[in-house]
Amino acid sequence: MTTIADRLADAHQRIAQAAQNSSRDSKDIQLLAVSKTKPISQIAAAYDAGQRLFGENYVQEGEEKVKALRESHGDIEWHFIGPLQSNKSKSIAEHFDWMHTLSREKIARRLSEQRPEDLPPLQVCIQVNISQEESKSGVSPEEIAPLADAISALPKLTLRGLMAIPTATSDESVQQAEFRQMQTLFKQLQQSYPAIDTLSMGMSQDLELAIASGSTMVRIGSAIFGERDYAKA
Repeated sequence: MTTIADRLADAHQRIAQAAQNSSRDSKDIQLLAVSKTKPISQIAAAYDAGQRLFGENYVQEGEEKVKALRESHGDIEWHFIGPLQSNKSKSIAEHFDWMHTLSREKIARRLSEQRPEDLPPLQVCIQVNISQEESKSGVSPEEIAPLADAISALPKLTLRGLMAIPTATSDESVQQAEFRQMQTLFKQLQQSYPAIDTLSMGMSQDLELAIASGSTMVRIGSAIFGERDYAKA
């Protein structure tokens, strides 16, 4: 029977091979284990296999997991990667280390104001709607710069980079074009903010394409934990 440890090892091997194919160092690419809808026991199994970065999509579920594992697994780095309504920002500000889906100045201000003084700044990425789909969150490429300026002025936030979800399609050329556009936007943003270092893109099904276009963090869920449990979503 294939274990979570086995699947984590396979994921790291895919990342290493994709990096080699793109003449990149695999150490420059982080694996974010997406544990949404999965029980704490599976997070603990991944932790025991060496995983420390975990991503959650749902505010209440994520907060409950952070609280449950705070004492026993205190070195987990928690990333929020789902959509966020402004009335739920306090939970993210108080319990998470990273926020990948920032796309509104109003929420950025709330996160900064609600971040506890005893915690380091919340690390954030701007979500870009690179596929220009109405059903997806994120800013347009033209909106990146003004939002980045607003975030950089907030004392309890640190802008780390950009995040995107490409078009869900079997046409790799479409996804490749969107990933390459994200790489261009990322490099442009780095000209204004040289400390920016994170391009969060690529998932279980498309991580190779993302890494070829400069991704520094891939978000892998089903390849590690199995298919999503929709009954818990």
